[in-house]
Amino acid sequence: MKRFYKQVSVGHNEEGWRVLLDGRGLKTVGGRAQALPTQALAEALAEEWADQGEEIDPALFVMRDMADYAIDVIGQDRSDAIRSLVAYAGTDTLCYRAEPDEPLHERQQEVWEPLLHAAEQRWDVHFERIDGIMHRPQPAATLARMDAVLQAESDHVLAAVNTLTSLASSLVIALAALAPEADADELWDVANLEEDWQASLWGKDAEAEERREQRLSVFETAMRYARLARG
Repeated sequence: MKRFYKQVSVGHNEEGWRVLLDGRGLKTVGGRAQALPTQALAEALAEEWADQGEEIDPALFVMRDMADYAIDVIGQDRSDAIRSLVAYAGTDTLCYRAEPDEPLHERQQEVWEPLLHAAEQRWDVHFERIDGIMHRPQPAATLARMDAVLQAESDHVLAAVNTLTSLASSLVIALAALAPEADADELWDVANLEEDWQASLWGKDAEAEERREQRLSVFETAMRYARLARG
């Protein structure tokens, strides 16, 4: 699609902050007003539009897609969206370890255990650790607590959490990424421990490395989105 606008700005009305293209407020994919909770977030979305070239590249609209998800999906059925996120806690990557006699298990203990233990301390919960790939349910009290943690967040923060969780295959990592002191590179290394372990054994693949960096960029953007949404 050709670029169809000249000026990008932000404005504010009773609905919230809006990105304006040639003075007109944007709508979501679902046709709703794309109202944002903070000026800083609106300005970040405006940057995505301003940075487009003569041909619009939809892949560059990472923040816009999260905003649309917050409004069109979470805003329309918040309970279902939270249930989907809690389901990740039931099969969180950090809980599934290699068999104890495998070298990878020791590395997982070293890297994953501190983050999982910190989550347990923070929310006063217990996560079951599983050796191997056989599913084992997490305690109902743990899942209920994670539901409450998510309920306390706004729709826009939850949209960022959804992106973070799907990229990391871990709700624990996603929620750790919301902390002001969180380091994206460190958390991304945690999320990719098994992939990186295999690469260390069999060698790195250029295409896989490129995909890893692209996904890291989206992970970093989701972290920024959450912080800007919180204000």
